[in-house]
Amino acid sequence: MDEVVLQVRDLHKKYGRGRRTVHANAGVDLTVRSGQVVGLLGHNGAGKSTLVNQVVGLLRPDAGEITLTGFDAIAHPEKARRAASVQAQANVPITGLTPRTAIELVGRIRGGELAAVRERTSHLIDALELGEWAGVQSEKVSGGVARLTAFAMAAVVPGRLVVLDEPTNDVDPVRRRMLWREIRALADDGAAVLLVTHNVREAERVVDRLVVLDRGKVLADDTPAALTQSRFGTLTLEVDMVPSQLPDWPENLVVTDRGQGRATAAVPADQAATVVAWASEALAAGDIERYALTPASLEDVYIDLVDHTEEAAS
Repeated sequence: MDEVVLQVRDLHKKYGRGRRTVHANAGVDLTVRSGQVVGLLGHNGAGKSTLVNQVVGLLRPDAGEITLTGFDAIAHPEKARRAASVQAQANVPITGLTPRTAIELVGRIRGGELAAVRERTSHLIDALELGEWAGVQSEKVSGGVARLTAFAMAAVVPGRLVVLDEPTNDVDPVRRRMLWREIRALADDGAAVLLVTHNVREAERVVDRLVVLDRGKVLADDTPAALTQSRFGTLTLEVDMVPSQLPDWPENLVVTDRGQGRATAAVPADQAATVVAWASEALAAGDIERYALTPASLEDVYIDLVDHTEEAAS
């Protein structure tokens, strides 16, 4: 465990020429270790898929280094494709196959023994509650079932590196939770997982580290706790107000947003106890209807990082 499986150093990839040149990756550094889920977070066009395609040998970088399980993945892209299991952003077409058959087929192609592949396939089908559709032709299943099948195809005999590109797209909320558990289990079993997503709130549940990518550059790379603490160090107070009545706010509390009967304020961590005491008294007196004090989220961090980058670029 804790072995470096993927190391990317100063990776560059651009498209076009002259004024139309787009730097999809502009000096990206990235490390993923065994037993880790590393979230690669960014909006559409941030450079996430370009990075993944280079890692798995589908696209050649202009400059930089990619080391995968100890070998040069740029010089040996065929080895990269063997070492990595990938769930692409678009589902693999499995026309004419059932989900169970497709999962088992990929497991056998990846070198799994028949009995082990069948057992693992059954586990994934049960864990993701796909039993009802396991024997149905793929043309007749929903987009969510197809997406879960694609994940299972990547996870049935996982490589040392498992790359998941937007794995929860089209998946219903109940099965998303099941899917996150299986993603976490892949890392707990020793795989290095690179999770590509723009869903900050959901990624927060399972990632060990978060890499924020914007305009081809890494804006941040740290644990979720370190990112939220280093950029904010504050809590958020949300108050549901009594209609047509403003509470007597505590001294020095800066209310940042008011609207639709709700107010929000940033609270320094060392003032949390004082604010909770005020809110409890206000609630008991009927001056407010509800309050909640929560730490900054990864979504807060992401928005703050991207906003600062856009301000610097303008």
